[in-house]
Amino acid sequence: MRKAILASLAACFLVWPLAAQQQAPPKQESVAEAARKAREKKKEAAKQGRVFTNDNLPAAGGKVSVLGEARAPKTEKELEEEKKAADAATSEEGEWRAKFADANLAIRQAEKELDLLQRELNLLRTQYYSDPQKTLTEEFDRRTINEHQQKIEAKQKELQQLKQRLSDLEDELRRAGKPAAWARVP
Repeated sequence: MRKAILASLAACFLVWPLAAQQQAPPKQESVAEAARKAREKKKEAAKQGRVFTNDNLPAAGGKVSVLGEARAPKTEKELEEEKKAADAATSEEGEWRAKFADANLAIRQAEKELDLLQRELNLLRTQYYSDPQKTLTEEFDRRTINEHQQKIEAKQKELQQLKQRLSDLEDELRRAGKPAAWARVP
C-alpha cells in the first residue's frame, strides 16, 4: 500500500509541471495597441470638457453669477479711515524697523571694536621692543597686555548685552503680534 501511495505521489509531481507548461500565457497587447487606446481615451476625455472662447462666453447683458452679497461702494470717509490705518501701520512698521536697524548697527560696531582689540592684543604679545629697558619691564609687568585683556572682556560683555537687547526686541515684536519680517533690516 505504501508503494502505491508513493508511486501516485511521484506521478503527480512529474505530471504537474508538464501540465503547468502547457497552459497558454495570457495574450499581451503590443505597445502600439496600448498607445492607440491611450490616445482614444485622451480624445474622449478632451471632448467631455467645455472650452470657453470669446465666441461662446455669456454676453455682458446676461445674468452673472456672484457669490455672497454685493457690497456698496465705499464712501470718502471710509476711504480716508482706511488710508489713515494704512499710514499708521506703515509708520509703526518704520519705527520697528528703525529699532532693529539701530540694534543691529550697535552689534556690528561692537564686533568690529572687539576684533580690533583682539588684533592689538595679539600684536602686543608678539611685539619686540628695541629698548632693552622697555623689554625687561614688559617681561615682568605686562601691564599693557593686561589692560587690553580687560578691555576685550568688557567689550565681550557689552556685545552679549547688545545681543540680549536684540533678542528682547524680537520677543517684544512677537508679543505685540506684529509680523516677524519687520525685524529684518532692508
